[in-house]
Parts: sequence; structure tokens; C-alpha cells
Amino acid sequence: MSRGKRYRWPAGAMKEGSVQAISIRSERIPIPARRSIRATIAWGRRAALGVAVLLLAACAGDTHLTFLNPQGPIADAQRWHFYIVLGVMTVLVAGPIFLLLPFFAWRYRYGKKASKYTPNWEFSRILEITAWGGPIAIVVVLAFFVWRDTHQLDPYKPLVSNQAPLRVQVIGYDWKWLFIYPDQGVASIGTMAMPVGRPVSLRMTSATVMQSLFIPALGSQMYAMGGMVTQLNLQADKPGRSLGENTMYNGNGFHQQQFTAQAMTPAAFRAWVRKARASGIPLDAQTLQLVSRRATRRELIAALPKASSMGGDVYFRVASAALFPAVVKATREGKAMLPPTAFAPADTAASGSGNTAHATTEHK
Repeated sequence: MSRGKRYRWPAGAMKEGSVQAISIRSERIPIPARRSIRATIAWGRRAALGVAVLLLAACAGDTHLTFLNPQGPIADAQRWHFYIVLGVMTVLVAGPIFLLLPFFAWRYRYGKKASKYTPNWEFSRILEITAWGGPIAIVVVLAFFVWRDTHQLDPYKPLVSNQAPLRVQVIGYDWKWLFIYPDQGVASIGTMAMPVGRPVSLRMTSATVMQSLFIPALGSQMYAMGGMVTQLNLQADKPGRSLGENTMYNGNGFHQQQFTAQAMTPAAFRAWVRKARASGIPLDAQTLQLVSRRATRRELIAALPKASSMGGDVYFRVASAALFPAVVKATREGKAMLPPTAFAPADTAASGSGNTAHATTEHK
């Protein structure tokens, strides 16, 4: 056989026992590069459609659902972090793939006439550098941004502001969130109210199994665990409603453990506190026993007749600042009952505006 030609067995040759050499140049079947280009365009259209769906979902209705439509500084920083990582992956990973795929399809097509025959090829310095240099560059660049933004977006790090943070104590139950405002002496289920432009300092625990509080449009997610206290610092920059939820599966009612993070003007927040004090249910031992039951918010409202007129939420008054640390201690020690001191009335004499900051001792 001559070295310059390629050969294959023709149909029927093996049956006759004869060996016939036929050059494939007369029967070559080219694979056009335009097929790869079409596939690349199709994938690009799908990617663009996916991005469009995400952007539309970000502003669905009057409730903000995602960090792509940020309502505070933390979510805004997370959005830019996402864009940077997406850009790096596009330039260093997706870009070369979509650009080189049509080139390789054309360069090594089946019907190419001129090709270099190198049966003893073993090593290419350029290919080795490319194969190892690309992943190393991706890891180094992404590691830099992840390390930097991890420290900047530390959920325990207080937000810089000229206002004292609004303290909110969060207790996760099955299947509802209880938000206690110790400085205002009120609490709520279904709505977490906050004034615009003021940092919110959340201290969280769980009275049952491990849970996960997440408000995508405000940024960050933090776990709540029984017998422990975790922290989360957020802020809303403009009035609006944002979806809050539990992202940790904790039973049948898990998908209904949602709430609304309601950002409002300082005046509206003061009015909200006054309304909770005036129409709220006393948060005493009997009421907390109902809250502690494994039930959804709707089932809790059915068990509290007065809550039926609160528009799907539940408001409490006489919420003690000692309740949260008492729940932490009782959960850690495996006790079902709380001491009477956990329901001592909170001192709210000068907290109508929500600007006071009382120190609360919690059991670590």
C-alpha cells in the first residue's frame, strides 16, 4: 500500500475473500463546519432564554424573589459577585469551547485533503501548557474573588451605618418563623418588618430541627440550629416586599414556611409597631404552646380566633426580651417547658421609635 492513501474494505469484499484497496478520496463524506456553528447558535439562544427567564422572575408581581433584583447592599454585592464569576467562566471556559468547536470541526473534518501524518507523535509543549494553564488560571482567578467577597459578605459582620441596628430575634418552628422585636416589645409570624436604610441584626435559633432562613432579594442565607445562636446582618434600601423562606427540609409543611420581609419607611415602621401593640395577641405561655405545635401558619391562625382578622399574619404584644435566650437554653437542655421568667414583660417605655438598643444576655 502506498503511504499517501487511506483504504477501507468495500461492501462484499469479505464475502468473496478478496482484498481490494479503494481510495476513500472518491467516496469521502464531508461533515460541514456549519453544523457545529448551528449547534453553537442554538446553545447560545437557550442560554439567552434562560437569562431572560431569570430576569423576568426577579420582578414577578410585587414581591421581590431574587438577588438579581437586589433590594439591599448585601444582595447587590452578591449580584455583582455572580456577574464576575459568570464573566470569568464565560471568558475562560465557555468562550474557548464555543469558539474552538467550529474550528476543530473544520480543521479535522473527515474529507480534508491535506493532513500531516504523524504516527509517532508523543508530546506537544503547547498542548500541555494549554491543558494545564487553563484550569490553573480559572482556579486562581475564581479563588481571588471568592476569598475577597467571602470576607466582605461575612453574615456576622455588622453593616456600617450611622444608625443603630434594629434587633430582631428569630425562632424557627415547624412550620413557621417567629420574629421578636425585643426593643419594641412586639413579635410577628408571617411578616418581618424593617425600616428602610437601617441595618437589621438578626439573631436566630431553632426550637426544633435545623432550619435555614433565606431572603434572596436582601441577600445571604443562614442556618438556625437548636440550642445555638447564629447571626445575620441585612439592610433594605427601598420600600418593598421580599420573599423569605426556609430552604432546609424539615417535614411536610416545609414548603409553606415562608414569610414576607416588608421594608417600609421609618414612619410606617413606627405605625406598624403601634398596630402590633394595639391589636396583637399576648405572647404568653399558652400562646407559645400553640405556636410550638407542628402546624403551618394557616393552621395556627385557625387555632387563634383573634388572628383571623390580621390579614394572614399573626401579631403579638408583650413580647419579652427574655423569651429568645430561654428558648435557646431549653432546646439545648432538651426541656419542653420554659420558666415563667421567659414571659416577663419587656421594658418598652422609650422604644416607640425603635432606636433604643438594650443588651440581651443569651446562653451560648
